[in-house]
Amino acid sequence: MTFQELNINRPLLNALEDIGLSEPTPIQEQSFSTIMSGKDFVGLAQTGTGKTFAYLLPLLRQLTFSKKMYPRILIVVPTRELVVQVVDQITLLTKYQNVRFCGVYGGTNINTQKIAVNQGLDIIVATPGRLVDLALTGVLRLKMVQKLVIDEVDELLNEGFRPQLASIMGLLSEKRQNIMFSATLTEDVDNVIKKYFRDPLKVEIVPQGTPLDLIKQSGYILPNINSKINILTHLLKDETLSRTLIFVSNKKTADKLHEHLEEFFPDQMGVIHSNKSQNYRLKTLERFKNGEHRFIIATDVMARGLDVSDITHVISFDAPTEPETHIHRIGRTGRAENEGFAISIYSEAELDKLKKIEDFIQQKIKILTIPEEVEISNVLTEEELPTSNQKDYLRDVKLEKSEDEKGAAFHEKKLKNKKVNLGGPGRRKPKTGKKVNRGQQKRKFKKQK
Repeated sequence: MTFQELNINRPLLNALEDIGLSEPTPIQEQSFSTIMSGKDFVGLAQTGTGKTFAYLLPLLRQLTFSKKMYPRILIVVPTRELVVQVVDQITLLTKYQNVRFCGVYGGTNINTQKIAVNQGLDIIVATPGRLVDLALTGVLRLKMVQKLVIDEVDELLNEGFRPQLASIMGLLSEKRQNIMFSATLTEDVDNVIKKYFRDPLKVEIVPQGTPLDLIKQSGYILPNINSKINILTHLLKDETLSRTLIFVSNKKTADKLHEHLEEFFPDQMGVIHSNKSQNYRLKTLERFKNGEHRFIIATDVMARGLDVSDITHVISFDAPTEPETHIHRIGRTGRAENEGFAISIYSEAELDKLKKIEDFIQQKIKILTIPEEVEISNVLTEEELPTSNQKDYLRDVKLEKSEDEKGAAFHEKKLKNKKVNLGGPGRRKPKTGKKVNRGQQKRKFKKQK
């Protein structure tokens, strides 16, 4: 099928021709007619299958010219990078259309974004936190939204945006079309569908847990983290890893790994996580795209905004907590019918996660022999050091000392404490009789009068 057969109008067709696209991907083909019909829609497809165009094409096909101030289409994504990516793709597709749109996200001047919103919008692309901020100030009203798109909803929930999502739903009109796209279907995602969607049509391009056929998976098992660092350093010396994405579990690990690898590969890599400034992240991504950087170290949520089509290798330095995340990670390579390689580095403490991943994808990951030149370290990190949960019951016990050990000061104090107060000029006399309060004293005085 071609885009012309999807009943796409001439302005969109011209834009697609300029991009060099003539045929839709499976998710684009199967979602187009349903979204056009106005029904709620849930699309499940792996990363790199064209999910963004899958909802943009039918929405832009239906969008008509309007002078209304407030947006009719709302697109919610989990990261700043994804906001930028979606806005860039809207820019490409609306080259021959008059469409007002902008992207808003945290970490930048909110007053600049208020000005953009005040100028009038047809489409707004936003992260949840900044969207709520703008709505609460009264600058942005969401009651006019007719189409709601939640993209990468699985990661949005993983990042703790559930409260903001609930707030956004409360600000929208009930008469709207709900559209959701996700790489994985978790229990949390399913709960969102049940709560906010009305009898949605669900399209799943690749069955859950099935990795892309073009991706060759392999792995190594090392005893500890320092040994994992050693084998990663060894692997990156191979020049065939020309554009490699390295996944880590958290920001702290990303910074430590970047600091270590920079000694071996100066100016060849960047690191992306939420503590880095927006300008730094965008510049790092641009250098990765144009080949100045061979490697990028990223946390899972930050990698959602990496729109790079020719990543040769994906390396998981840390095993993901959820096996579904493994599918998302390896989906960053092997795109556009190109062969991709996914390498996972497991510590012995992560073998249970490896088992869960293999059960989820229903295949074994090939475990490779550790090269002889890789040093196996015996040094454990602070996180790997064993901790004892056994209480030291003797720590608070006070042993009784002998009279000799207690010393002269103790004997003097003991003797002093034995003295008995025999009274004297300053001795207070014991109280006798009943206690009389002030009220009783006043009444007695009046009677005497």
